[in-house]
Amino acid sequence: MSHRPFPGRRSVLRGSLAASAALTLPAAVGAAPAFALSGRPGAGWGVQTGDVTCDSGLVWVRSDRPARMIVETSATESFRNPRRWRGPLLGADTDFTGTTALRGLPAGEQIHYRVLLADPDDPRRTGEPVTGTFRTASAKRRDGVRFVWSGDLAGQGWGINPGFGGYRIYDAMAKLDPDFFLCSGDNVYADGPISETVALPDGRTWRNITTEEKAKVAETLAEFRGNFRYNLLDENLKRFNAQVPSIIQWDDHEVTNNWYPGEILTDTRYTEKSVDVLAARARQAFSEYFPISTLRRPDGRVYRVQKYGPLLDVFVLDMRTYRNANSTDDQATDPQGILGREQLEWLKRELARSRAVWKVIASDMPLGLVVPDTGDGKPNIEAVAQGDPGAPLGRELQIAELLRYIKHRRITGTVWLTADVHYTSAQHYDPSRAAFKDFAPFWEFVSGPLNAGAFPANTLDGTFGPDRVFLKAPTTANVSPAGGYQFFGEVDIDGDSGELTVRLREQDGTVLFTQVLQPGRVGQ
Repeated sequence: MSHRPFPGRRSVLRGSLAASAALTLPAAVGAAPAFALSGRPGAGWGVQTGDVTCDSGLVWVRSDRPARMIVETSATESFRNPRRWRGPLLGADTDFTGTTALRGLPAGEQIHYRVLLADPDDPRRTGEPVTGTFRTASAKRRDGVRFVWSGDLAGQGWGINPGFGGYRIYDAMAKLDPDFFLCSGDNVYADGPISETVALPDGRTWRNITTEEKAKVAETLAEFRGNFRYNLLDENLKRFNAQVPSIIQWDDHEVTNNWYPGEILTDTRYTEKSVDVLAARARQAFSEYFPISTLRRPDGRVYRVQKYGPLLDVFVLDMRTYRNANSTDDQATDPQGILGREQLEWLKRELARSRAVWKVIASDMPLGLVVPDTGDGKPNIEAVAQGDPGAPLGRELQIAELLRYIKHRRITGTVWLTADVHYTSAQHYDPSRAAFKDFAPFWEFVSGPLNAGAFPANTLDGTFGPDRVFLKAPTTANVSPAGGYQFFGEVDIDGDSGELTVRLREQDGTVLFTQVLQPGRVGQ
């Protein structure tokens, strides 16, 4: 295996959340070195990095008061001759969060960084630096790429339980030393209140850390912000964030279950019934709490392509913002579909332009699994497949158009990754088994949840000919993390052969299933 080792990565994190109490004030602030003895800004929510490329990355922090964000980077843990980056002023308008873009970084190198918060009125008054590290993508194919993915955090009332070890799955993912983490959505459950205790079937009691914002469904901007802050109370997640950069997408629970634009809620828990109003507030909180490159654009979109060197491009989809209303999904024409026309054309265009060996399509929902939406008592469909194994209908029409395009443009190395359904499985799609035949075979891998209820497997829809090669799921609904069935996936691309290996893993890292894919094939 040719994936490059970085032995210094672990040691830098031993003090990542409790670094020295004083730091020489960066010259960019224009003040002399000083010790801040009282009233210093604090960064108790840790640091994050996101959307890392060969020469850039985003660093995130939250302060407990107004502060100037300053980032220092270095090639070594000693921070000799650091490079300094003057970040934004953090204030109430962003819930005291901020992101600093780092550009001109060396490719394929370990970057050590520390974030310093300075009092905007007295630059000599500084808080304790918070340190982290990440690797930039390599421009050399032989270095390989390794990443992990999953989704669904703090769902169904299963929050941070110190007695269980908190979100301990993050420690298992960190042990693999991945280049980045792809979160496939449901980063929070804004519609899922967290109570202090939950009775388990075996008579034990699950005990959650609770906060005021998690006591009810999120409706106000403050409540949405509180949902994102809740997860950062977990020490496992904070350690992980300081060590592994992320690529974040969103799905429904960042707003409310199974939402679509224009929806008017009938859920009696909500006083604000307009999903569009809730989604706008949720998007603002989402943009404040994650370092995402496209959210800094005027259109603030979530979908994007993250280029990770010659081996990998990651196409991050948004199947939530542009979809049509959930319905029986059996219409003969469907120009809007689940992606919207603009996003679909963007995806086709970017896939055709990609020169990466592998093109991972990060989908926040599965393609061939029937995911129902019965929230209003109707047999509506939440994802793509509707259970009719015949010719494409409804949202399947848009997916068929995309799959046909991949085949006819001879786009190689496409692999679909998703979460959403709260179990792990591997599906192989083949036209020889399908009602719709104008596409090249491909794989779809499902993994999750991170820390949420686990659920039985969904049925397959035969339109695109899926064969469920592997499955691990409970037989009863909403199994707690204490009952197991928490999963993540690993993707390992070998720099020499170009082979892509997928491993589906349990929360302790145990490998359940392995699939090796060969490069250079249309579809896959």
